[in-house]
Amino acid sequence: MSSLNNKHILLGVTGGIAAYKSAEIIRRLQDQGAEVRVVMTAAAQEFITPLTMQALSGHPVHTTLLDPEAEAGMGHIALARWADLLLIAPASADFMARLAQGKGDDLLSTVCLATAATICVAPAMNQAMWRNAATQNNLAQLQRQGVVTVGPDTGSQACGDVGPGRMLEPAAIAAHCAGLFDTGSLAGKRVVITAGPTREALDPVRYISNHSSGKMGYALAEAAREAGATTVLISGPTHLPSPERVTLLPVVSAEEMYAASLQALPDCDVFIATAAVADYRPDQAAAQKIKKGERDTLVIELVKNPDIVAAMAAHTPKPFTVGFAAETERVIDYARDKLERKQLDLVVANDVSRSDIGFNSDENAVTLVWPQREENLSRRSKHQLARDLVERIARQLA
Repeated sequence: MSSLNNKHILLGVTGGIAAYKSAEIIRRLQDQGAEVRVVMTAAAQEFITPLTMQALSGHPVHTTLLDPEAEAGMGHIALARWADLLLIAPASADFMARLAQGKGDDLLSTVCLATAATICVAPAMNQAMWRNAATQNNLAQLQRQGVVTVGPDTGSQACGDVGPGRMLEPAAIAAHCAGLFDTGSLAGKRVVITAGPTREALDPVRYISNHSSGKMGYALAEAAREAGATTVLISGPTHLPSPERVTLLPVVSAEEMYAASLQALPDCDVFIATAAVADYRPDQAAAQKIKKGERDTLVIELVKNPDIVAAMAAHTPKPFTVGFAAETERVIDYARDKLERKQLDLVVANDVSRSDIGFNSDENAVTLVWPQREENLSRRSKHQLARDLVERIARQLA
């Protein structure tokens, strides 16, 4: 399965004759499983129409920064958060210059400033413009800023010149995009992740649970796999499809998740506990459905469930152990207490009292609580957040 399966790729099209190839880029990305949305500059629309790009992508094309209708739907901030990768193809000399300077004077440049996703540019221009010292200085500046450059190729150009500056072919660009997700930063490592809620049975038809959707854990499993890790996902009940090339171990209760975690622990290098595990379970689950009868109250005695992440952190040899702290108040205080009390290597803290992030949302904003520091990761898609988190874990292991 391609590394672009289910990825969100925002394609930025700037002015240049190579813009006609952007239509094929959409197809190549879609063939590898990506969902593509398009932003076009005013100059790009002189070479290829938004209607063409809309028909190919299956989504409205975004062209204007100050469009009230667009901002009420998927505006520039929403586009920036939606993207797993921002691909600019073709990237003109003018746009590369404005990107290097941090301009935000149109929709595409503003999205570039607002996104947490990787930005990849595929330059396309006349060979003399490419060789110009100003363009090369802008290229060096973009690379220092972490922008990835794909190409350009060398060959015949529309103006009749021959030389460097020709945009890479769409198939090569799509292949480079796929390679950006296969980082290899966890190659040779074994990562075990818990995800989703647990269900603690009251009787055969009722249970105690919570609102966890499992989205963060599943995104982390995909990100760990992309980073080259052998990945095991221990999941409570969710409605999410199993990630490709990940070993899925479905469980229901906290005790089942605990047993599966112990079983997966040998040779585990990284243990990430994203699951929202029930702290307590009924002491005795009724064998038959509990009838309401005439009772106004029902007393159920609860007992503690095993502390899965603490048990993993106490194991010898100890894996790099990451806990999640979903809190509604004093988020950082409770997260640091959890880090120290359970001897974890990292706690990912998020405020689940917010309705726009966290449980059931496709986005999240978290604070990484390390033993000696804290790091805020602003609101972004859970898939992008997962990749950012995996890369930080990989750097820590290195």
